[in-house]
Amino acid sequence: MSTYTGPSTVQRIFVDKQSPAAYQALIQTSEAVRAVAAEAGLDRTVVELINLRVSQLNGCAYCLDVHTKAALRAGETTQRLGVLAAWRDTELFTSEERAALALAETTTLPADTTGRQSSYDTAREVLTDDQISAVIWVAITINAFNRVSIMSKHPVRRRPVSG
Repeated sequence: MSTYTGPSTVQRIFVDKQSPAAYQALIQTSEAVRAVAAEAGLDRTVVELINLRVSQLNGCAYCLDVHTKAALRAGETTQRLGVLAAWRDTELFTSEERAALALAETTTLPADTTGRQSSYDTAREVLTDDQISAVIWVAITINAFNRVSIMSKHPVRRRPVSG
């Protein structure tokens, strides 16, 4: 029986660098999904909330860092970002945002069939078909990026504090 003794000192392969053609295809998918989301009328802040919530569920520090900056640039507030992990327990999110977040969560964790049906039913009440499709594609895409970063162990570097 083996026991965990702490972090490995073995250098991880950055799969995005090791297989650049595959990573470029993922980038192109991301660009297409971003366009689909915009065409469906999903605000950029909603897309970033989805990216962040999925990255929280997956524990992807690198994507959390990247998409926190992107959400702030898109106009998201620090208050909403701070409570995103507990979004159900606040009144800070619209019904459309709540439906998108629930659908993104169930796309990330699809084994819960009851939750999956409930989130889909809720989404059908407040989102258009195009928006539902876009939310699912945003969640699928960030899930893929999360796995690239997690398996590559992409580092999060400290940034200087701006004043």
